[in-house]
Amino acid sequence: MLQSQFAQTPRLALADTIIDLKARKNLSWQDLTDGTGLSLAFVTAALLGQHPLPKDAADIVCDKLGLDQDASRLLQSVPLRGSFPGGVPTDPTMYRFYEMLQVYGSTLKALVHEQFGDGIISAINFKLDIKKVEDPDGGSRAVITLDGKYLPTKPF
Repeated sequence: MLQSQFAQTPRLALADTIIDLKARKNLSWQDLTDGTGLSLAFVTAALLGQHPLPKDAADIVCDKLGLDQDASRLLQSVPLRGSFPGGVPTDPTMYRFYEMLQVYGSTLKALVHEQFGDGIISAINFKLDIKKVEDPDGGSRAVITLDGKYLPTKPF
């Protein structure tokens, strides 16, 4: 039976353990994802406490990390998602995404409503991808794709 978490502490503690073991074993997020049949972004988010993993995927990851069945069961539970401890993120990378939404959030909202109508872009029926590409001016660029299903607002 699917279980739910109502506190972030257990999943965050497991995420700390996973990050430690990942480093000790010199594994990448892709290494941990391989064999699960799931996307790199989804498995990474799950291991950082934001999604439940199916049992087979949780068992595969736990085997790679040497974690027990309790850890596998916790990875299968529905977490308390999406909260930044302390509110506004202070990590520079995470803050840049927060900053992007501060600058472009109203633009995205206006364009979504103009092109789709009154509604939202789902973060549940959603895909995320990140690619590193060469910048013609030198260096690298990040291409981040947020692919969510449009859900119209329905009067009731």
